[in-house]
Amino acid sequence: MKIRPFTTSLLAASLLLGLAACKGPEAEKARDDAAQAADSANAAAREAVDKAAASTRNAADDAAAASERAAAETQQALDRAAAATSEAAGEAKTAAKDAGVHASDATADAAQKVADKARDVADEAKKNADEAKR
Repeated sequence: MKIRPFTTSLLAASLLLGLAACKGPEAEKARDDAAQAADSANAAAREAVDKAAASTRNAADDAAAASERAAAETQQALDRAAAATSEAAGEAKTAAKDAGVHASDATADAAQKVADKARDVADEAKKNADEAKR
């Protein structure tokens, strides 16, 4: 069971005051024992405070290190996302260019087919006209 350092110091001081009222050699010994107990309690309280402060510093250092790691990981994730976005944009540009080329090729092919059909129709019409003249 943990006793708080302040409570321990208060208890030792109360004991010291109570024993100070006693007289005789036993009272002197009791006062000395109480003073030594108070000193021990104060030393224990100082040690507890020092340990608590060290634990707090360690926890703060650990939290700072974890924050730095998280920031670095976040930056890396952002860098990867930016690279992936840039790559996707490049691929989209290439795909759009390819689609445009294919569309132009398809339009040219269709125009050629229309022209070929028109020529065939014209040739047929000319042939029919020539036959009609005879």
